[in-house]
This record gives sequence, structure tokens and C-alpha cells, in this order.
Amino acid sequence: MVLGLCLSLVGCRSTGDALAEPVEVVIPEGAGFGEVLDSLVSRGVVQRPLLFKAYARWRGDDARIRAGRYALVAGGPWGALLEDLVAGRVLTEPVTFPEGWTLSQMAPRIAEFTGVSEDSVRALLNADSAHLALQVPGPGLEGYLMPETYRFAAGLSPEAVIRAMAAEYRSFWTVERRARLDTLGLSQGELTTLASIVQAEARKFDEMPRIAGVYHNRLREGWLLQADPTVIYALGGYRRRLLFAAIDSVADSPYNTYTQPGLPPGPIGAPGRAALEAALYPEEHDFFFFVAHSDGSHVFTRSLSEHNRAIAEVRRTAPASQR
Repeated sequence: MVLGLCLSLVGCRSTGDALAEPVEVVIPEGAGFGEVLDSLVSRGVVQRPLLFKAYARWRGDDARIRAGRYALVAGGPWGALLEDLVAGRVLTEPVTFPEGWTLSQMAPRIAEFTGVSEDSVRALLNADSAHLALQVPGPGLEGYLMPETYRFAAGLSPEAVIRAMAAEYRSFWTVERRARLDTLGLSQGELTTLASIVQAEARKFDEMPRIAGVYHNRLREGWLLQADPTVIYALGGYRRRLLFAAIDSVADSPYNTYTQPGLPPGPIGAPGRAALEAALYPEEHDFFFFVAHSDGSHVFTRSLSEHNRAIAEVRRTAPASQR
């Protein structure tokens, strides 16, 4: 009689007073329903185990519960509890990967979150065929793990984190964006490479389409891109000042756009959605040069003589520490 009454309800409540604060319950991989029930009882989430077992079996949920770390309320409706366990509504944590980060910068964060050694994560990120398995252009994964703030469940493997980031990148390429890409005459890899340069150059989001327009103009006219961030990538990391000696030291690198024509062979970091959008829809103008102010904004010019005057003016007005 009690069971019949319980099954007639949307969800059963265990006995007790008002709903308590959520408690953490961990359901291990491969756990049977008996082990799940023991965990729920020991944490006070379920007080009538036999009745709950019968209810879960009646719903067909006893064999469908997913592993993970949950925040569950003691005294809550059993129907809602089972829905959470079957849907896998596990606890998640935010993990942020900023725009422009390279694989070398991402590796420590993935390692820290997953608890796997940094060397192991780097091996996964730099595996020769990783881009093929994740269906991104390549030549590696550089640039194809979308920078975002993700919410990942604790205990997630580095492989799962990397798959999620690559899937987020692939989701950017809607039918409309693929069609737009065709009109530009660029491959997806080339567009992403260009976007990675725009990402590295721009400190102000609203300037991204204009910066992208400069590089599109240079590509169209067959000019060298002469993008400092590509040389810095070839040098292996950040330089406050890029001197000619440093540029010459990597003259043969395919990433040195001062000496090598066209785009580099792949992205130099992970462009965010705004940079990808800017590269797809650049501002149409006749600028071929730009130089940065100390505040990160740029002066855009049309000719080399205008550019040289802009450089002189920027240097004249820059703080003494940046001249």
C-alpha cells in the first residue's frame, strides 16, 4: 500500500524535515545500483533504501545511473534525484583558457585540472596525428583548441578536455561561415592562421576587423605580412622588443613573415571567436600599415612614408620607459 502510494506521485520524498543543504556524493565508474544506493544512504540523501530501490527499478533507472561527483539534497523528491543521476548532472568547475594562448601555455592548466603530469599533457597536445583524430586542419593542434571558459567535471581526463576544446572550435564553422570562407579563397587552416595573427596583434576588440583588413590587403597584393607575433613565435616566446638581430636569427623559419611570403604553415596561438570573425569579415579599406600606441590602440596608414611618420610620432609621445 505504501509502495503504491509512492509510485503514484511525481517523486517520492524521504522522511525528514525541510530540505537540507546539498551534500557531495561520488558515484564511481562501473558502480552497480547497490553501491550507488549505499553511497546515497551513507550521505543521508536516501533514508528508505528498500523503497527507493523499488522505485528506481519501477522507473527503469537502476541500470542507467552515471558516474561522477554530484551535489544532492537529502529529503528531495526521488524523481528529481534519479533524473539528476541518470542525466549525469555532475558538479563542474570553471577552467579558463584565454584568447591567444599557445599549446605550451595551455598544457600546465590542463595538467593542473586533470591531475596528470605536464609532460604527459604536452605529449598529447603535440602528437603527430592529434589533429587528424580531432578533425581539425593542422599541421598540429596549435590554434584549434577554442579559448573559452569551460565547465568541466572533476576527474575528467586530459583527452576529454582536449576533445571538448577541439569540438568547440569545430562548432564555430557553421554552414554560413564555411560559405563565407569559400568567397575569400582561403582554407579553414589559412583563415585560422590569419586569425591567430590578428588575435596576437590586437589589444582592442574593435580594431580586429581593421587589422584583419590590413593583412588581407597585403596577401592580396603579394606583400610580406611582416607580422611581429609570427617572428616571436618562431623565437619561442615573448620579447618586449623585437630587434632586427632577433628577426635575422630565425630568417629561415617558415613562421618568419619578414622573410617568408604568405601565411605561416599554421596558427601561432588560439584565436578567439572575435578574431576568427574579424578574419572572416575584415574591414574593407586601403590601409597597409599600422603601429601600436602605448595604450594598445593603433595608427593605420596607407603608405610607407605615412607609416614612418606615424612611428616617429608614436615614439615621441610614448612614456620614456617604452621608447
